[in-house]
Amino acid sequence: MKKDKVEVTGDVRVRYAPSPTGFLHLGNAQSALFNYLFAKHYNGTWVLRIEDTDLLRNVPHGEESQMENLHWLGIDWDEGPDKPKVEFAPYHQKDRVDLYHKYVQQLLDAGFAYRDYTTEEELKDLHEQQLAAKIAPHYDGRWYGATKEQIEQAQAEGRKSTVRLHLPEDHVYGWDDMIKGRVEFNSDNIGGDFIIEKSNGMATYNFAVVIDDYLMKMTHVLRGDDHIANTPKQIAVYEALGIPQPLFGHITLIYSLDTHKKLSKRDKNTLQFISQYRKYGYLSEALLNFIAFLGWSPVGEKELFTKEELIEAYDINRMSASPAYFDQKKLDWTNAEYIKKLSVEELATRVLSLVDAAETEVAQQLKAINIGNEIEFVKKVIDIYHTEAKTLMTFMEKILFIKQADQVHFTYDDLAEFDSESVKQILNVMDKELKDTTDIIDYPAILTTIQKLTSQKGRKLYMPLNVIFTDSKSAPQIVDILSVMPKKTVQLLVNNALKFLNN
Repeated sequence: MKKDKVEVTGDVRVRYAPSPTGFLHLGNAQSALFNYLFAKHYNGTWVLRIEDTDLLRNVPHGEESQMENLHWLGIDWDEGPDKPKVEFAPYHQKDRVDLYHKYVQQLLDAGFAYRDYTTEEELKDLHEQQLAAKIAPHYDGRWYGATKEQIEQAQAEGRKSTVRLHLPEDHVYGWDDMIKGRVEFNSDNIGGDFIIEKSNGMATYNFAVVIDDYLMKMTHVLRGDDHIANTPKQIAVYEALGIPQPLFGHITLIYSLDTHKKLSKRDKNTLQFISQYRKYGYLSEALLNFIAFLGWSPVGEKELFTKEELIEAYDINRMSASPAYFDQKKLDWTNAEYIKKLSVEELATRVLSLVDAAETEVAQQLKAINIGNEIEFVKKVIDIYHTEAKTLMTFMEKILFIKQADQVHFTYDDLAEFDSESVKQILNVMDKELKDTTDIIDYPAILTTIQKLTSQKGRKLYMPLNVIFTDSKSAPQIVDILSVMPKKTVQLLVNNALKFLNN
């Protein structure tokens, strides 16, 4: 069935509502970004709301992580805990409990909700019976229509109650999803009457989110596809309260390109959290660009977009209902392209910022040797590897390698494919030239001398030198690398290679 085109008119208010039970991960960032682009493209308001009612699962600094990493990505909100608007505050669910009570009581008074005194043991027995009978697990409504005497008896037994919303039989909860098209659920197939208030008096997610979206005047709700089973329950709450519903859109989830399964924390080959991408040297603007293509595509073939260009190009009708696959090679390519666009000075600033944060072993080692005091050296190394670096970590690793080249164990495995006598000739000439030079070393001139005296040139000259000074056949201009190495390090590496070849 073809999906109707979505027309976005009037005021637009959307929200990103994370739970501080964890840190900002790729799926969070995808949802946050599409809400941000939707709000900005359609001249609306983007709200940050914290869904923190699950107090036991909230992690220390979870909220700060969400906010800090959103800011690092370049996403800022119009309203939120730090930018409250009196009409809609507070922006933490734990501070809105009294609001939820009011609407729960309204449903109790109207007979649309009721108190349920079923114990945990009774619910477990019911679940086991239904599984044994091969019936889809559901609450059987046993406390709906309970008598005054039954309720008094339960209270006398000290039973605690939850509050459940009563669902009409064989009722269709449907909506025109902005991304997926028409979606419908039958009330008989969504697990029975569901809890809207727990025994501790805290509203459940599917109730609190409706009250929040209604009171905060949300016009559109864009969220992950994993929420689609929650939507009919939330529509049931909207209908029971007789309040207007927002338009819903369910964003495709992110899948692994290797397994073709939903990306999960078990996928050890993929970084999960935005903070990891930051500390391992991905650029915020490159990651933002990459995430924007996880579930959306622009008109045309262009692949690199600034944030402003993404806002301009965004169209809800170009969101995809098909899975979005995480492609590490595409991310690395995107990041490399953004690195090429930045100046050496800007890259040096970002590299030294990572060094200062010292969140990786490489950064810690560079900080320990005070690399921040050698800005010109840092710039020279960045300039050498500017066009081939995939991440800022590339620069950091090269800087550390050059600084510690006199301590690195070289395998020289790749020297096996070259004539050892020819390589020794090259090294002997270089050793003599270095000993005879007391001023600034002119490496291009030394290589010219080597070519004249040994007749070695091209691949037979440069590849062995790459191996000897970088431990790899592939390297940028070897003269540039030699120029940033101390003379004594170059001499040591020459002597080490000669010892290897002589043995």
